[in-house]
Amino acid sequence: MRAEMTNVVNAIGKSLELLGQRLDFETAPYRLEEFNALIEDPALWDDQDRAQKLMRDRQLLIDSLAVYEGIKLELSDNLEMIELAELENDSGVIRDSENALKNLKKTAAKKELEALLGGEADSNDTFLEINSGAGGTESCDWALMLARMYIRWAEKKGYKVELQSETAGEEVGIKSASYKIIGHNAYGWLKSESGVHRLVRISPFDAAAKRHTSFSSVWVYPVVDDNIDIEVQSKDIRIDTYRSSGAGGQHVNTTDSAVRITHIPTGIVVTSSEKSQHQNREIAMKALKSRLYQIELDRRNAAVNEAHENKGDAGWGNQIRSYVLHPYQMVKDLRTSYETSDTKGVLDGDLDSLMAATLAMKASGKSRAETKDAQN
Repeated sequence: MRAEMTNVVNAIGKSLELLGQRLDFETAPYRLEEFNALIEDPALWDDQDRAQKLMRDRQLLIDSLAVYEGIKLELSDNLEMIELAELENDSGVIRDSENALKNLKKTAAKKELEALLGGEADSNDTFLEINSGAGGTESCDWALMLARMYIRWAEKKGYKVELQSETAGEEVGIKSASYKIIGHNAYGWLKSESGVHRLVRISPFDAAAKRHTSFSSVWVYPVVDDNIDIEVQSKDIRIDTYRSSGAGGQHVNTTDSAVRITHIPTGIVVTSSEKSQHQNREIAMKALKSRLYQIELDRRNAAVNEAHENKGDAGWGNQIRSYVLHPYQMVKDLRTSYETSDTKGVLDGDLDSLMAATLAMKASGKSRAETKDAQN
């Protein structure tokens, strides 16, 4: 077999190994037997919520097993075809099987990545907040660039983006903006983006053309499902209304319809300024519940909680990713050491590779240092 195809087969094998680890393949058949036994219990549907969750978990396990076994079988079949074709010197069959293996490699890599999105809220829609940090006008422009980057990424995924609130910068860009991103696994993908993002470039606002460093923070939290009950007591919140306008004169409210809700025990502040006051109140309350739900998820996940605690202010020393446009072109994630010189592509929404590296690191439980050592 040619060296190129050996590499393809090895890559498929690695994806299968990781899929098997995520699935815990050795125990999966026994877990499926347990599910099958439970659904035969006539009393199961006395508790509708428990029954529905059990059925969803069972189907997820069935689908995961089918994916694993399907890739494994297709790999074996094509290797056998190549072996027989080589004995018979049938170049056509060899070519077809090699093409099938190349396609299988892509499928396996995609399924491997999807297997990382198995967290409790990963399949949910998500809220995305962007706030400008240290750097003044520069950071307001950088915040707007980040907003465009995530909107383009969402569009490429086929997700729907709804603007929740926006505060314009004094000169350019935005001081802050909040979006709801609607689509399967939106939170699972974007959750790795929470943190401080640093930009280094020649300033378009500096007549001397000097290099500037800007910071903006990104905060991501899942939209709470209707079946998740988050209690918010009226005594714990303060609701304010105000007049707000968006960047560039867009989204102007002519009445005091914008709503700000402050959760007093946690200090969480959420806003909505794009609908009527009644709608904004509903949107802001849903966002607050989602933030509180995120806190609960963080408590259950020590790694996520540590990342949140270390997030810090939007300034020096707290960044998770650097985007350098001068004196060279480089985007580097400081948690995984993953880097790319395709800065234009990243700022245009090509983020999957950066997100995947972080998801893989968290799934493996490796630290940043261990990940860097493995890459070296």
